[in-house]
Amino acid sequence: MTTVLVCDDAPLAREAIRRAVGAVPGIERVTAAGSGEEVLARYPIERPDLVLMDVRMPGIGGVEASRRLMASHPDAMIFMLTMGEDPDGVARAVSCGARGYIAKDAAREEVAATVALALAHSGAASGSRSNRVRPAGSPPALTEREREVLDGMSRGKSNGDIGRELYLSEDTIKTHARRLFRKLAAADRAQAVALGFRWGILH
Repeated sequence: MTTVLVCDDAPLAREAIRRAVGAVPGIERVTAAGSGEEVLARYPIERPDLVLMDVRMPGIGGVEASRRLMASHPDAMIFMLTMGEDPDGVARAVSCGARGYIAKDAAREEVAATVALALAHSGAASGSRSNRVRPAGSPPALTEREREVLDGMSRGKSNGDIGRELYLSEDTIKTHARRLFRKLAAADRAQAVALGFRWGILH
């Protein structure tokens, strides 16, 4: 069972991220914590596959919590949550072992794509997780155009933006998107992007 722990002291932000992560195919459980101290207490018991940790929180804060967590559990996978530009906080967290960061105001598909990619990379590095990350069977056969549309979605581009890049009308992009969703069995853009990373269609 693939699990994610979302840590943010702001309830609204925490719930929004929890919902976005919960939409990623293959994730069975998303739990939430309100402080770095809570993560440190719960991690040894729950052992989530991924921790999303807010950089700035009351108490010990996300950077120090990440440092302590990595010191005790070097195999922990941590991504930082940031609001706006916080290069200093992210840099300090990454130096302690965090794998990357997600902007809290990022589009839902961008959050889903980052989480799916993080879990896919953890699967590549760990045989025990790989079966849970990559779906069974062969990846769906996408046309080159469908792959280009999926790539645009993974970069947060609108249908109109993708159409301008590919010199196609927005209606044509929508047609490719519908076929793409059907082949991937995806309900929306966020799921399509997440599945694209899990199948290895997107890199």
